[in-house]
Amino acid sequence: MLTATKDVVLPTTVVGSWPRPVWYTENLGARPFSAAMNDLAFREQYLDAVATVISDQEYAGLDILTNGDLHLDADFAGRSWHNYSLQRMAGLSEHELEATDPRWGKPNGTWGNEIMSGWRFPGVVGRIGPGIPFEYGKIWRTAQARATRPVKMGANTADVLGSVVNVHTDLYDDDRRQLMWDMADVINAELRELVAAGCSVVQIEDPQLHYAALFGQDDSMVDFLVDLFNHEVQGLEEAEVWIHTCWGNAGSQGAPGDRRRYDASIEHYLHRLNADVLQIESKDSGHEPRALFARYKGQRLPMKLAVGMLSHRTLQVESVEEVAADIRLWLQYIDAEQLCLASDCGFGRQGVPRPIALYKAAALAQGANVVRRELGVEQHEVPAADPLRQIDPSPVEVGYFS
Repeated sequence: MLTATKDVVLPTTVVGSWPRPVWYTENLGARPFSAAMNDLAFREQYLDAVATVISDQEYAGLDILTNGDLHLDADFAGRSWHNYSLQRMAGLSEHELEATDPRWGKPNGTWGNEIMSGWRFPGVVGRIGPGIPFEYGKIWRTAQARATRPVKMGANTADVLGSVVNVHTDLYDDDRRQLMWDMADVINAELRELVAAGCSVVQIEDPQLHYAALFGQDDSMVDFLVDLFNHEVQGLEEAEVWIHTCWGNAGSQGAPGDRRRYDASIEHYLHRLNADVLQIESKDSGHEPRALFARYKGQRLPMKLAVGMLSHRTLQVESVEEVAADIRLWLQYIDAEQLCLASDCGFGRQGVPRPIALYKAAALAQGANVVRRELGVEQHEVPAADPLRQIDPSPVEVGYFS
């Protein structure tokens, strides 16, 4: 159900993670969130950090905010994106000593190998089930309470989690389908509680359908991944469900540009998954995915499309003119009422510095206003561009909002 993007032309957001303030040094670890909130140092740092991230994004002028994934630990290259969920499921080993599944290996002498060989996770030793509550609802409330705009909450998906762990029990077959399904049971229950807490925008992060289709996995696995996703979001009809398709973001690394293609998966995503918004990476591939939507020109898509207009892999801040030009490229294929604007992926996980993230987001919001003005629709407030809200106002007046 459309909530945050309903009747909004060119809504802006970022995917999820945001650079942590340097003074936010506490980690949650495997503790329940509610227990950690009784730790005075964690509570003060966490709440202040969330308020800071919300402030950054509202100052940048984004329409839909995130909590910056600040409930995840500051660990090596974003390992906690996986480990937050794994630490909280029953059926996994107590200690996190196992290297990533060998299928994720990278060549020696590369940053990818440094990450993938360095990550450690628990192993699967029993039947997966609920363990420590994820408490997504409480985590979301700590962010929404400090925000004036909707906060989108992201959650990792079962096929990603099932792919990184090593299995040490005959309860699960080699294809891991039952393992993933059991993980999806746990995640679905947690997401239901999140929506019941009042969250109106839920983002499912990185279902593996685009990888499976691109790299030629058999049709039965593709069909399974479709069913798995729909099982994971069952019962979330009161929320706006986003799909974030990711081509990698460990330490801002990922698949090479020529391997970030949606041609084999786009029909599955648009027509078979139960969601409201599909988010795709686009900026880092020169917006090549837009060619796939030529066939839809003049048609109404079955879900809205959120297109990455900002790179999370470069430190160069996109200019307002660049963002506006990229939006116009996509409007050749997608109606403005169905187009959302985002970053390719998150800015955290040893990614870009915090000021870079802020001004990339501000460029997105200002670029959206340029195009909104051209379309004759309402522009949105961008405090970062307001001369009265500058520490040192610039003598240069570019007149974007005249």
